Amino acid sequence: MKYLLPIIALLVLRQPLLGQSQAPSAASNATSQGHLTGTVLHATSKQPVEFATVALLNQVSGVVVASSVCDTGGKFSFSKVVAGEYKLSITFVGFETKVVEHIQVGSSGAPKLETILLLPTAQQLGEVKVTGERELIENKADRLVYNAEKDQSNTGGTTADLLKKVPMLSLDPDGNPELRGSTSVRVLINGKPSGMLANNIADALRRLPADQVKSVEVITSPSAKYDAEGSGGIINIILKKNAASGTTGSFTGTVGNMNNSLNTSLNSRRGKLAVTSELGLAAYYNRYRSVIRRTDVLAPAEFAELNQRTFTRNYNQGLTGRLNLDYDLTEKDVLTLGANTELFRYRGTRTVASSYLAPGVLDEVYRRDIEWPYANNRFPSVDVNAGYTHTGKRPRQELSVLGLLSTSVGRQAYFLDQTRGEGIDYRETNVNTSRNRELTLQVDYAQPTDSTGLLEVGSKAILRTAGSDYVIEADSLDGRGLVLVPSRSNQFDYNQDVYAGYLSYGFSLRKVYSFKAGTRVEHTRVTGDFVSTEASVRQQYTNIIPNLLFSRDFGANTAQKLKVSYTRRIQRPSIWLLNPYLNVNNGRSASSGNPNLRAELTDAYELGYSTSHKSSTLNLSGYWRQTNNAIQNVSTTLPARDIFPDDTTNTSVLYNTFQNVARRSTYGLSVTGSTKPNPKWTLNATVNAFYLTVKSPLLNVGNRGLMYNGNLSSAWTFEHGYSFQASMYVNSRRIFLQGNGNGFQTHTLSVKKELFEKKGSLTLNLENPFSRTILFRADLAVPDSYSLRSDTYAYNRAIRLSFNYQFGATSSDPARPRKSIRNDDQKKGEGGS
Repeated sequence: MKYLLPIIALLVLRQPLLGQSQAPSAASNATSQGHLTGTVLHATSKQPVEFATVALLNQVSGVVVASSVCDTGGKFSFSKVVAGEYKLSITFVGFETKVVEHIQVGSSGAPKLETILLLPTAQQLGEVKVTGERELIENKADRLVYNAEKDQSNTGGTTADLLKKVPMLSLDPDGNPELRGSTSVRVLINGKPSGMLANNIADALRRLPADQVKSVEVITSPSAKYDAEGSGGIINIILKKNAASGTTGSFTGTVGNMNNSLNTSLNSRRGKLAVTSELGLAAYYNRYRSVIRRTDVLAPAEFAELNQRTFTRNYNQGLTGRLNLDYDLTEKDVLTLGANTELFRYRGTRTVASSYLAPGVLDEVYRRDIEWPYANNRFPSVDVNAGYTHTGKRPRQELSVLGLLSTSVGRQAYFLDQTRGEGIDYRETNVNTSRNRELTLQVDYAQPTDSTGLLEVGSKAILRTAGSDYVIEADSLDGRGLVLVPSRSNQFDYNQDVYAGYLSYGFSLRKVYSFKAGTRVEHTRVTGDFVSTEASVRQQYTNIIPNLLFSRDFGANTAQKLKVSYTRRIQRPSIWLLNPYLNVNNGRSASSGNPNLRAELTDAYELGYSTSHKSSTLNLSGYWRQTNNAIQNVSTTLPARDIFPDDTTNTSVLYNTFQNVARRSTYGLSVTGSTKPNPKWTLNATVNAFYLTVKSPLLNVGNRGLMYNGNLSSAWTFEHGYSFQASMYVNSRRIFLQGNGNGFQTHTLSVKKELFEKKGSLTLNLENPFSRTILFRADLAVPDSYSLRSDTYAYNRAIRLSFNYQFGATSSDPARPRKSIRNDDQKKGEGGS
């Protein structure tokens, strides 16, 4: 209950404030006041335009005097307006802005304006007419939005490449997303979890074509309405969707040395039914080589040396499909149905040359050839969602009931041949079948308390089930053939249920102050049974998650905003971090999860400032995140006999696991800006710098340092349909509990030519044309135990040519509210795996 006090206090304190603002002073009583009413209709259908925003401005200065929202009948009214001359500005999504000039308001009666007709924005593709244009980067009250469709260098690329250009985001060496340096983030697609992300987020982002992405939302201080999981925040990838009347479609084909794709879409809206469909084929190639050098301290002045060289090639190919239906049951009731599917398979090869030199160890020099064939490696997934939304009589009054079923299965297998000297002395096969199912049910209700106040309540249940059967069979060429290896085989079943409820209230004062406060309660139950180790996990815990948000608009035309926020976040360990199964990568390294891991809690504070002037915008944000029981990847050396009971040597094995052993503090500053020096030239830049301190008193180890990342892009539009864009991304060194990683940079050049009266386009993209590979280096060390250097060279020089063609014609209708489920939880670990 103590976390509900801020909400109650705001409600109580607000009453006298409202009373003061509504009670006219003696001066105002002496001034003549009048009233103004009107009705807004669709210019074509003559239907009321619900929720259109109506602003009353001073005719001479243009300063906003008052604002209102149309009701369900399209009507609006202003009361107690000081007599004078005004003008009205009416805006709504999908319509052209309407301005009514020279409106006289007096004290005698209430002048009623003639019916105001709003014209829908025309979108005839053969005759393009631009009535408004979004900026590449938008700063909203609770999130930052990167409008990916405005960035031509994304054409033909992958979503993984696209995320590098999003402010505050970066990718770790494995391709997993980071937000302000934190890997504890949740990635959503259209506000919902997706089965395509269940197995490997990095691979899923490489498979998803950037042409399908409309925008990316970065939410650093989520309100109580959002799931509490994700100490770093939420990354929401919005896919393209056309809700306009008529029929449209598009075709995009890309050829390149790193990825090829073919995407088609068909969108139609007739009356009450809107259908969005998409089908895509894609293939991408990934190759890299790595060198690992490790020194183990066996005893004082006694060392062992491990040297490994690896070369890997991966090939992914498959298809994605989407189908969404929106049906208007009535003017106030909307039903949505949707399904997403992905069917991918991959093949790959890896060659490992390894040598381990230690006193008393002979002939530990070998080569391993590993193959993952197409036939045995496939990962299908299906997401099915349904929702019902009822809009009340009052603006912003809404009830929604949502459901989502997300399923994925996988089958992965490899074949390994080990060579010593001149012949093969060992063979190994692996088959891993996995399954994931997630059922989500959610109810939300929003009730306006007055013209600015909004009370939101809701509940949610997320029911997760996962399982895996991991089998290793080995052949030592002794005549027995393939034999099951029980110690390296694993089977588990895992369930995680999260039940949540929230209460949130927000309101505005004097048109410049905004407040929002809320509390979310989440109860978690975890059960896991691990057959191979006879271990189990049983956890139950309840967390109370408060949040506060305050903002103030000021300056000329309120173009400046100051924002302060606080929220608490929780990070639950996923099954991959809890699984105690011992994974032996080779004879000298091993890893396992930790079934005793606890959820980590993070307190996040943020102070933001934004301003705009003409064609320039600037956003600054200072933040502090504190986690006292942080989950960290911990590596140490163990005697080889602890891992392999038959080992009689005095050698070591590097063992990796996860523990709640650290305090992690992050102090940072993000700066994002954009400007247009002239109408044809656009510049965008973002820099995120933060100081990280991570320390483990239990292990008596710690690390700290300054890190940063940022990107700069410049776009120029020429005559005759040509445009050019250049961008650069920079990421500094990385700080780990037990070491550091190096920094790197990438750059992209793009040229685009519009064709067929702007119905089509041809785009050429060059990525990293001046460097063949990107080096990812990690240096880890524990005094008197081991030191390790890992160098990975990722081949990243890419060229691709993309052709896009659009057809059809549309006319926009008023946008209807569409609700979707947002699941933003579960820690994926330092590497996201």
